[in-house]
Amino acid sequence: MLGSTHGTLTTDSRRARVIACGEQPGPAVHGRPADVDDLDVSGRPLYADVPDLDRFFRPESVAVIGASDTEGRPNTGVTRQLIDWAGRVGARLHPVHPTRPAVFGIPCVAAVSDLPEQVDLAVLLVADPLPVIEQLAEAKVKFAVAFASGFAETGEEGAAAQERLAAAVAESGMRLLGPNTNLNAFSSFREDLDGPGIALITQSGHQGRPVFALQELGIRLTHWAPTGNEADLETADFLSYFAERPEVGAIACYVEGLKDGRSFLLAADRAARRGTPVVAVKVGRTETGARTAASHTGKLTGADAVVDAAMRQYGVIRVDGLDELQDTATLLARAKPPLAEGVVVYSISGGTGAHFADLATEAGLKLPPLSEAKQAELHQWIPEFLSVANPVDNGGHPVGDWRGRKIIDAILADPAVGVLICPVTGPFPPLSDRLVQDLVDAAEQTDKLVCVVWGSPVGTEPAYREVLLGSSRVATFRTVGNCITAVRAYLAHHRFVTGYRSPFDEAPRTPSPSFRKAQALMRPGQQLSEHAAKQLLRAYGIRVPREQLVTSAAAAVRAAGLVGYPVVMKASGARIAHKTELGLVKIGLTSASQVRDAYRELTDIARYEDVPLDGVLVCQMVERGVEMVVGAAHDELFGPTVTVGLGGVLVEVLRDTAVRVPPFGEEQARDMLEDLRGRPLLDGVRGRPPADLDALVEVVLRVQRMVLELGDEVAELDINPLVVLPRGQGAVALDALVVCR
Repeated sequence: MLGSTHGTLTTDSRRARVIACGEQPGPAVHGRPADVDDLDVSGRPLYADVPDLDRFFRPESVAVIGASDTEGRPNTGVTRQLIDWAGRVGARLHPVHPTRPAVFGIPCVAAVSDLPEQVDLAVLLVADPLPVIEQLAEAKVKFAVAFASGFAETGEEGAAAQERLAAAVAESGMRLLGPNTNLNAFSSFREDLDGPGIALITQSGHQGRPVFALQELGIRLTHWAPTGNEADLETADFLSYFAERPEVGAIACYVEGLKDGRSFLLAADRAARRGTPVVAVKVGRTETGARTAASHTGKLTGADAVVDAAMRQYGVIRVDGLDELQDTATLLARAKPPLAEGVVVYSISGGTGAHFADLATEAGLKLPPLSEAKQAELHQWIPEFLSVANPVDNGGHPVGDWRGRKIIDAILADPAVGVLICPVTGPFPPLSDRLVQDLVDAAEQTDKLVCVVWGSPVGTEPAYREVLLGSSRVATFRTVGNCITAVRAYLAHHRFVTGYRSPFDEAPRTPSPSFRKAQALMRPGQQLSEHAAKQLLRAYGIRVPREQLVTSAAAAVRAAGLVGYPVVMKASGARIAHKTELGLVKIGLTSASQVRDAYRELTDIARYEDVPLDGVLVCQMVERGVEMVVGAAHDELFGPTVTVGLGGVLVEVLRDTAVRVPPFGEEQARDMLEDLRGRPLLDGVRGRPPADLDALVEVVLRVQRMVLELGDEVAELDINPLVVLPRGQGAVALDALVVCR
């Protein structure tokens, strides 16, 4: 086998508050205060330090607080394991116990203050770690681990206790792993394995065991960080640290909840910059999973659609099962970058090849037909009546002699081929033994990826146990699904990192001229009227129809003449959310009499429904185009989010939307459109002209800028419909809803 940190609204306002209050110039970022220049326009950090965890994983000295050698006590087994681990890493271990002179023959000190040296790591085997933190701070201990449970995972009282613990740790200056963690970081790692390895991060220790067990198959594991409740050290800290380690080929994560959305994105960005693959199982796809995860770790699981989008923005490969986590992380850690994206399926059975090809193509892998010249070459060794276009069916017999290696080498020599996959549904010795050996030998002679799916349910065959698992160059899988998932992730990862540009480098740090106009329109705790919402859009350069707000029938007629017939008339008021359902919209009005009648009808309905109005809008009628929705909302984990999708009356029915977390650039905005099932509508269907995609992307980016600058003031924004006109004609926001926080 192979709770987000939210600053004030703008850099200027934060700078003013720093001067006025004398506070530190920014939220703490991985152990150091952020400078004002490290903040984006919304006050969120753009930079995170990489914590120096060398002395955590490889300490020179360790103190065990509450050490024991009394048989039958839980602390005794933990103490014994820590003694063994300290011996393996070459650390001096100091047991701490108030009444014991020695533990397992090692001299014991009565208190932290009696330690004979400054220690790198303190392991707390006590029920309440809080009283010990101050003692450790005075002793200048660098790291501590708290195993104790009963904190945020238990409810409000536990969460409050965890906040007190976190505050004490922050004041102490040291770093804490836990609480509610375990001994996984101090497990026995095989030292005889070489090559790039997998670094493992888990919030549930048990969920990391399948990945840790990969060592039994010859896969190197470099570290294991069981983060627990993350009162201090969190997933993002270890992600940043592992991304910098030269021995780490991939990072495998089991995540239940994220402590801070921005910290996670900054860490994922660091991994993306360095090309370090990150593969993650993230709990919370369902309401039940999210609820269970919250009770386990006491952290936010986050709205799953937002978490999923955020991970994809930064190249984090999300998988569902622990078996997929094993196989995908292994392949990404050990395989060289692809020389081409073409995948060839090579089998001894036409049925096997066809089945695999269906599944692979459906998953998005490219199976290009081999050239006529290449097919003619393969037919030197494969009977003419068998298809070798791709999949390549050899019929079985050629794998038992010299022809088998010739076929494999010929396929790998094709410059369009980057991946060769050979599914073996079941062993058929001696032919399968020869086939496997030929694949391993060929893999040793090429930089291209060679994969084998060993489908035998037994898994004890010498061809599998000795030949395939003995090779570091062949990626071996036990299921077709895991092979396809891993290969797709492998190609996608290298495609992603090749063109990656960090959005944090280009994120706005100072407000635009639009900000002052927009801020004056905000009404804290209120919904804006459509007229005010459109003024907000106009402040950020988003096109709206020609319109006038009027308060009399006569004024409506004059406005219609200025706007130009036909017109649309709408009631405008801060408490109106769904005008159409209330009959508060009139379209296609072509005369002064229709306008007068419409004004009276709209105001009568508003009085009957007890809806206060600030007036009636007389609007230009825009008829042609694709109706889209562009919106923004506030996620409790990541802060502002931006959404685009099919709009109009179908938005709530089809729910065809894509979301991104700012900051993001034009490329990600265009990728949002590619995520939509209704994307072909924008290209023109049934004779309609293609829509102005550039204008749509521009609106998405302007909405992003708006919510970044207004920060947490915007609870909800919906532009629906945004009519995207034919190419070159722009996009027009026909209606808008803005709710202020």
